[in-house]
Amino acid sequence: METISNIFHNDPLPPLGARANQSIKLRKFIISPYDSRYRTWETFLLVLVVYSAWICPFELAYLRNLSWKTFLVDNIVDSFFAIDIILTFFLAYLDRKSYLLVDDPKRIAARYLSSWFVFDVCSTIPYQLLGKIFKKHENGLAYRLLSMLRLWRLRRLSELFARLEKDIRLNYYWIRCTKLISVTLFAVHCSGCFNYLIADRYPNPAKTWIGAAIPNYRSESLWVRYVTAIYWSITTLTTTGYGDLHAENPREMLFSICYMLFNLGLTAYLIGNMTNLVVQGSCRTRNFRDTIHAASHFAARNQLPEHIKDEMLSHICLRYKTEGLKQKETLDSLPKGIRSSIACNLFLPVIEKVYLFHGVSFTCMLQLVTEMEAEYYPPREVVILQNEAPRDVYILVSGAVEERVEIDGTEKVTKVCMF
Repeated sequence: METISNIFHNDPLPPLGARANQSIKLRKFIISPYDSRYRTWETFLLVLVVYSAWICPFELAYLRNLSWKTFLVDNIVDSFFAIDIILTFFLAYLDRKSYLLVDDPKRIAARYLSSWFVFDVCSTIPYQLLGKIFKKHENGLAYRLLSMLRLWRLRRLSELFARLEKDIRLNYYWIRCTKLISVTLFAVHCSGCFNYLIADRYPNPAKTWIGAAIPNYRSESLWVRYVTAIYWSITTLTTTGYGDLHAENPREMLFSICYMLFNLGLTAYLIGNMTNLVVQGSCRTRNFRDTIHAASHFAARNQLPEHIKDEMLSHICLRYKTEGLKQKETLDSLPKGIRSSIACNLFLPVIEKVYLFHGVSFTCMLQLVTEMEAEYYPPREVVILQNEAPRDVYILVSGAVEERVEIDGTEKVTKVCMF
C-alpha cells in the first residue's frame, strides 16, 4: 500500500493502465530524483545554502582578510555544490507533458545546459581562491563582490518551502510563518552588512553612520560592529527611527533611500501574507457572528416570540459547529468506492442494532448505508411536522426525540425515545 509520505513528494503520475507503486527502472548511472539517498543529499545541501546565505554578506562587509579556517570551509562548501553540478547531469527529470521520468543522458544534459547550468557554475567558482592566485592579497573588493553570486543557491530554499506548503503532514500556518520570518531576517542581515560595507569603505570614518556614533569603531570587536549594523537595519525596517544611527554622507543617504523603498515592498508582502493567514482563521467566525446578529435583528424587527428566536439561534449555532467538521464536503470530494467504504464503517454497526432491519440481508444493508447521511438537530427543533409525508427515515443515534400530537387544540407528548 502506498504511504502518505510517498504521495506528497511530487512523485510522477503513472500512465493509464500502470500501477502507481511499480518500481521505476532507469538507465545505468541515472539517478532518480525520488531516491531516498538523493533526497538526503538535497537536505544536506540545504544546510549549506543557509550557511552561504549568512556568510556571503558577512564576509563581504566584515572580513577583509579571511582566516584560513573560513577560507577552507568556504572552498569545501563550494566543492559540494560543484559535485552537485556533476550529479545533475545524471539526474532524471519529470517531463511536465507526459509526467514520466526522462532518463536519456542527452536530453538531461541539454535541459540542464539550457536552464540553470551557467548560474550554478558562476555561483560555485571559488572567487576568493582566484583572488589569492592572481593578486598579492585576497581581499580585493571585486572578488568579494563576485562571491555574492553564491546567493543564487537560495532558489533551493524557495523550492523547499513550495514543497513543504503542500505537505499535509506539516502545519501550513507555521510553514508560512517560518518562510516570512526567514525572508525578514535575511533582508535585515543583508542590509546591515551592506550599510556597514559602505561606511567601512568611506574615506572619512568620522563622517559615517557608525563612526558618528562610535568613534574608532574599527577597533571594536566584530560582535559589536555586527550588532550595531543589525540594530540600524531593524529600526529602519520597522520605521522606528530612533535617530541615534543615521546616514552621514551621500553614499549612505542613497543606500538608505533604496533600502526604505525596498522596505515598502517587503512590508506590503509581509502584511499581505500575515493578513491572509489571520483572515483565513477568523473569516468563518466573523460570518457566524454576522449571521447571529442578522437573525437577532430579524426576530426583533418582526416581533417574533422568544422561543422562535431561540430556535433560530440554536439552529445557526449548530450549523456553525457542524460546518467546521466539513463532513459533507469531504465525502463529496471522494470517489464512490471510498464513500461506500466510509459509509459501511460509520453506519453499518448502527443499523445492525435497529430492530427494523433485523433479518434483512447483509447485501441490502450495504446498499442502504451508501445512501445514509448524518444529520444534526439542535434542542426543540421540529424534525417532522404533523400530517407531513416524510421522505426520509430517521435513525436516532444520540439524543432524544419527542412525538407531540395536537388534540383538541392542546399539544401533548405521546412518546419519548432516548438513546
